[in-house]
Amino acid sequence: MQTHEIRRRFLDHFVRAGHTEVPSASLILADPNLLFVNAGMVQFVPFFLGQQTPPYATATSVQKCVRTGDIENVGVTTRHNTFFQMAGNFSFGDYFKREAITFAWTLLTNSVEDGGYGFDPQRLWATVYLDDDEAERIWLEVGVPAERIQRRGMADNYWSMGIPGPCGPCSEIYFDRGPEYGIEGGPEADEDRYLEIWNLVFMQNERGEGTGKDNFEILGPLPKKNIDTGMGVERVAFLLQGVDNVYETDLLRPIIDKAEELTGRSYGVTHEDDVRFRVIADHARTGAMLIADGVNPGNDGRGYVLRRLLRRIVRSARLLGAEKPVMGEFMKVVSDLMSPSYPELATDFRRIETVAVGEETAFLKTLNTGSTLFDNTAAAVKAKGSKTIAGSDAFTLHDTYGFPIDLTLEMAAEAGLAVDEDGFRTLMAEQRKRAKDDAQARKHAHADLSVYKELVDRGATEFTGFDELTSEAHVLALIADGVRVPVATVGQDVEVILDRSPLYAEAGGQIADRGSITASGVKLRVNDVQKIAKKVWVHKTTVEQGQITEGDVVLAQADPAWRRGATQGHSGTHMVHAALRQILGPNAVQAGSLNKPGYLRFDFNWQGQLSEQQKTDIEAVSNDAIGADFPVNTFVTDLTKAKQMGAMALFGENYGDEVRVVEIGGPFSMELCGGTHVQHSSQIGPITLLGESSIGSGVRRVEAFVGLDSYKYLAKERALLAGVASSLKVPSEEVPARVEQLVERLKAAEKELERTKVAAVLSAAGKFVEEAERVGSVLLVAAAAPEGVAAGDLRTLATDIRGRFGSNAAIVVLLGNADGKVPFVVTVNKAAQDLGFKAGDLVGSFGPSIAGRGGGKPEMAQGAGSDPSGIEVGLVSVRARVAELAG
Repeated sequence: MQTHEIRRRFLDHFVRAGHTEVPSASLILADPNLLFVNAGMVQFVPFFLGQQTPPYATATSVQKCVRTGDIENVGVTTRHNTFFQMAGNFSFGDYFKREAITFAWTLLTNSVEDGGYGFDPQRLWATVYLDDDEAERIWLEVGVPAERIQRRGMADNYWSMGIPGPCGPCSEIYFDRGPEYGIEGGPEADEDRYLEIWNLVFMQNERGEGTGKDNFEILGPLPKKNIDTGMGVERVAFLLQGVDNVYETDLLRPIIDKAEELTGRSYGVTHEDDVRFRVIADHARTGAMLIADGVNPGNDGRGYVLRRLLRRIVRSARLLGAEKPVMGEFMKVVSDLMSPSYPELATDFRRIETVAVGEETAFLKTLNTGSTLFDNTAAAVKAKGSKTIAGSDAFTLHDTYGFPIDLTLEMAAEAGLAVDEDGFRTLMAEQRKRAKDDAQARKHAHADLSVYKELVDRGATEFTGFDELTSEAHVLALIADGVRVPVATVGQDVEVILDRSPLYAEAGGQIADRGSITASGVKLRVNDVQKIAKKVWVHKTTVEQGQITEGDVVLAQADPAWRRGATQGHSGTHMVHAALRQILGPNAVQAGSLNKPGYLRFDFNWQGQLSEQQKTDIEAVSNDAIGADFPVNTFVTDLTKAKQMGAMALFGENYGDEVRVVEIGGPFSMELCGGTHVQHSSQIGPITLLGESSIGSGVRRVEAFVGLDSYKYLAKERALLAGVASSLKVPSEEVPARVEQLVERLKAAEKELERTKVAAVLSAAGKFVEEAERVGSVLLVAAAAPEGVAAGDLRTLATDIRGRFGSNAAIVVLLGNADGKVPFVVTVNKAAQDLGFKAGDLVGSFGPSIAGRGGGKPEMAQGAGSDPSGIEVGLVSVRARVAELAG
């Protein structure tokens, strides 16, 4: 049975039982405790916590999930996956244990012809919590004999989110794979043979603070008993497909097949290669799913996780023998495999491929840089007479430069060196612990939004701001410091919830309106407007006059000037987006935005910096569309129809069945958008691009002024140009040419100054040669260079001195003192090398004195220190070392 069929049968089974089918949420949710959605119940948390009333009593979904806590273990065994699909059924105070167990049992054991999975009932086991007699009794009634029911403790059979909140005992269903996979004795004895496929959580209690799976207090029962179950789709797939593990299933094995084709290696021959094949298969799928939901490679948070995954793919492919780029091929296979269940992988493939291939290209450059850094490290190790690269050096290559440890080990072996792996592992463990402790410190109980529950249940705030800026409204509630209050007085900050409002609540990149709430003798300043549960407007206000009481009739007004600027900024954003796509092509899609009166910024997916001509063209296309006075039309339609019309959507955003479409100039711009806009494009006013920059791998940002702010900016620039023209005594149009002339003259003067400086430095060479010391059979110059000589000039001076010794064996050691640093150069001519002297070997004799390190070849070594006070001691030390070596 194919995986897509397993998903479909699960959903159909529960829909027939009266459940509402709910689409998978994005992998990215606004939950401070989660990097990614990691369980099927995450999108239903507000319902389980009682913060919101669910729109359905029962639900079913197949949720895409990502867990990245053990990336290093992926591929080492066949049990770990970073991406997986969790099929679940949920009850919000409707049914409980009996129905949950019965639903699961019938789906698993019903015949394929009857819509089930056809599992042999004799091979299914159940576990229950220690004192859950009720669950055991129900399992006995459905047909599981007592000898295949095991009781387990909190660590195994009691579920919580790891933070204060809902919890409860659970019952897990296991499949016996047979004696060839392990010993007899049920899940307690061997969880490889007895594989968990479904967990039924009976969410009935509330837990308190604590750590670990069993170190917390049970505070008491929840108001309602809920059900949360999770069936591992991938695990069921490999059992029903008759293969040994998830990597052999229909959604992962084809990625391994493609890797075999690209590398020339075969899966199943060696463990080392198998690990790499499995890393590629797992990470390619996870990477594609993350990019599809709007994640881009970066240096922290979600972006860092994605970057690690993609780079592990590249590294694994290289270790398997791939010589050409591979990422595009893997992304195509993933799209073909997964798009039947996740069509966005096909419709957005071009962007997904561009992001993944861009990261591959960047990493290949990193590998080249890392190779150079490794060479320098290896040379320094050998210069010290050591045979082992320190764990700290390997960790720096890995952590700072992204250079994989396995590559460090491989190159070290080729260079005849070892690596302090224990030291490296210790540093890695310390880093992981810091990250884990940091994550735990940030992890906290969900914010208590119960004060808003009644208001959310009442229904959505009516937004009147599309049609008017002033509306009469009733005060439904006042909330101060998280507590509902009957009245608020002068000077008090209070949240005001109205039944209707013309003030825009922050959303879609547009910041909230400013304005006021007034009544007879009462005035409140509106500082911000936010949404609760995406439906209730919360006006954050300060009482400036009188007092406001729950139940009052008031006038809510959006500041007209603020709104006008906000509509210009938001419509201007649409103009820039359309212009970007027109100039750069369809891959330049939105990755985020922010707009407010007079200003906009727009983030988009793109590899590489924009040229000046591209920026000029984008600005010109935007302003041409504004000058065309396009009409701005808005309408509401269903999501499918909007997409068929070509309306652009923000990736990773969850939209309802009905969406609002903003159309500017027909085909010029059409986007899904709930923001406020001008009525004609000419009302936006001029757009002036301020600049363009990178905010992450494959993501660029443009910023612009709009309307009057654009005019003010241009006026300031014009005044600045006029001032420069006046100073240069040329007309404004001749300023660029005049400035170019001055720059060229300045460059020429700098070159002449540099020649003079070099000549002055080299003039000292003769004096150093005259003062050379005879040490055994070599001539030695070990001296402090003239004050202020930079590293580049120091090398030039040392080379010149060495050349003046001709065929005589000579060593030159110069230590500089420039801006508190101690640059140094050691150079050994051919005659001295023949006597056994090497430049790199001498660095260790004086390096500690100046707190410096460096490396190089036998002919020359260079580096820098940070302690000028040790120069004299260092020179004494190097003279002693040369004398020692000279014998």
